[in-house]
Amino acid sequence: MVKIVRDSKELKNEVEIFDENSHSLFSNDKNITKIFEGCEWAEGPVYLKEKNIVVWSDIPNNRMLFYDLKNEKTGTFRYPSNFSNGNAVDLDGFMITAEHGRRAVSITDQSGNVDIITNKVEGKRFNSPNDLVCKSDGTIWFTDPQYGIMSNHEGYESRSETIYNGVYIVDKNKSVKLLTSEIDAPNGIAFSPDEKVVYITDTGATGNIFAYDVVDNSIKNKRVFATPRPGKPDGIKVDENGNLFSSAWDGVQIFSPKGKLIAKIHIPEQRTANLCFGGESFDQLFIASDKSLYKIKMQTKGDKVN
Repeated sequence: MVKIVRDSKELKNEVEIFDENSHSLFSNDKNITKIFEGCEWAEGPVYLKEKNIVVWSDIPNNRMLFYDLKNEKTGTFRYPSNFSNGNAVDLDGFMITAEHGRRAVSITDQSGNVDIITNKVEGKRFNSPNDLVCKSDGTIWFTDPQYGIMSNHEGYESRSETIYNGVYIVDKNKSVKLLTSEIDAPNGIAFSPDEKVVYITDTGATGNIFAYDVVDNSIKNKRVFATPRPGKPDGIKVDENGNLFSSAWDGVQIFSPKGKLIAKIHIPEQRTANLCFGGESFDQLFIASDKSLYKIKMQTKGDKVN
């Protein structure tokens, strides 16, 4: 694969408005601040409310880092991290993590103990769980492309045992169900505020964000929600009003609930991978972009299930 490098003239640090109503999403200054630089590939930020920290992954360096919102300090949260990628929180506030290294979904309790929730489906190991989200009924929904087993750069090179790239749900009894295997490289995943729709990104052939209707913890009625460009969408989050925030090469692209591009948060790096809402009011957006972590104060807030 040929790596495309964006020209430095394309790299911006600004908010771009496409729909005048989207001004209400941002604070007046629209200031984008770099918190940390020094990752090889920053991914999967999550806000842990009880600790008041943001944790994110630096996949190739096999570590997780943290940012303490109170004292504005950063440091190592976990090393090694089993090549962690996406992170989320469950209903008890525990961190759940998609791990490339163990090809697993794990949970970290408040004392720092880490246990595997699941690493197999029908006796076959997952490829490399990538990103995940917890639904309000306690089920965990996650994507499983092959990025972590394609080489030793972000995991351990190996063959796929499932053969396909899947999207799964695991319940409180650790029972796993395949939701779909029809997306080329499923990656980011998030729910609409009412959980009637699940959004899943494809970093493979299409580069689309797909939407599915959720019915009894199954999905149907696949359609294209949006197609972020330049690049392809990776991690996604949804705010309290149903606006979808998607990573892209140029930063974060914001789409209305109807899939209309309404604003962009331009980040001056080559790729933006993922993002999360955090802070006590969940009105700060934290952005994992290439080698760094950024933040921007918002007027909108993150949805509770994302």
